[in-house]
Amino acid sequence: MLRPLVLGFALSLTVVGSAMAQDAANGEKIFKRCGACHVANAPTNRVGPSLQGLFGRTAGTEPGYKYSEAMIAKGKSGWVWNAETLNTYLENPKGVVEGTKMAFPGLKKPEERADVIAYLEQATKQ
Repeated sequence: MLRPLVLGFALSLTVVGSAMAQDAANGEKIFKRCGACHVANAPTNRVGPSLQGLFGRTAGTEPGYKYSEAMIAKGKSGWVWNAETLNTYLENPKGVVEGTKMAFPGLKKPEERADVIAYLEQATKQ
C-alpha cells in the first residue's frame, strides 16, 4: 500500500519540477535590463559591481567596487549570494538591503527571477 503512495509522490515532484523549470535563454534577455550597470562574465565593475564569480561570494566584497555601507553590513551579517538570496534580493532590492545603491526596483514575477538566476548561474562562472 505504501509503494503506490511513494510512486505518486515522486510523480508529483517530477511534474512540479518541470513546471518550474528555468529558462536561461530567457534570463539572458531579461538580464539585458541589468547590463547598463552590471557585467556577468568579466571582472569589470560599472555603476554596479561585476557579477563574475557571484555564486558563493559574500555580499559587498567584490574587489575594486565601492559598495554602500548597507551592502557591506549585509555581507558582514553573513549574506552570501546563491539562488535563494538572489531570488529574495531581485524581488525587492531596497526592501532587502535598505540603503543599497542599486536603483533597480526589482523583478516582481517569480518566473523572471528564476530565469535570470538560471542565466547568472551559467554566465557568472569564472
